This record gives sequence, C-alpha cells and structure tokens, in this order.
Amino acid sequence: QAQLVESGGGLVQPGGSLRLSCQGSGITLSTNGVAWHRQVPGNQREWVATVASGGATRYADSVNPRFHIWRDNAMNTVYLQMSSLQPQDTAVYYCTTLFRGRTYWGQGTQVTVSS
Repeated sequence: QAQLVESGGGLVQPGGSLRLSCQGSGITLSTNGVAWHRQVPGNQREWVATVASGGATRYADSVNPRFHIWRDNAMNTVYLQMSSLQPQDTAVYYCTTLFRGRTYWGQGTQVTVSS
C-alpha cells in the first residue's frame, strides 16, 4: 500500500527545534516535489515549504528562515528542520506529494510548542 509516513513531532519549548521526516512507502519521492503543510483545528490547512525534484526550495513567509526543507533520495525521505519554534507553530504537520497522477498525504504528526 503506497503511503507517506511522517514522524518527528512532539512537545518542545519556545525557541527549541524539531526535525520532521516524511518517508515514502511504495512512493518514490525523488520524482516530484514534496511539500509540508500544517493545520490547526478549526483553521484551513496552511502551506509551509516545498522541495522540488531538483532540490530547489520555497518557504512560507511565516517560517522563513527558521525552517529548512531538504530531501535524501537514497533514504526516500524528505525532512523539515524547524528552529526557533514559537507557540504559533503549534499544529499537525502533513507532507504531500504527487506520484503517478495521484496526490498523497501522510497521516500527520503533532507539533506542540509550549512552555
């Protein structure tokens, strides 16, 4: 079964860091761009960052330059390094990609920034 699996979320204090991972299972992540989005309950899902198949990156203004996205094609994984985290970064984070004409979303990983 093709799927994206996120990991790395958790509870962190303001100013701290976390690294999220998005691994493809039955999905080759190197062939297309991969994006991270986040969602707070009751709000729309918000785009965070994208890494293109060639490695080019783009970021939402709200996370640039605190967040860094990159891909490791050998591991079939895309990472999101989040630094200087603030309470407003609290959300469920999802990765997504297009593979063989279908859009895939992971199950999400919770990030909570709180003292």
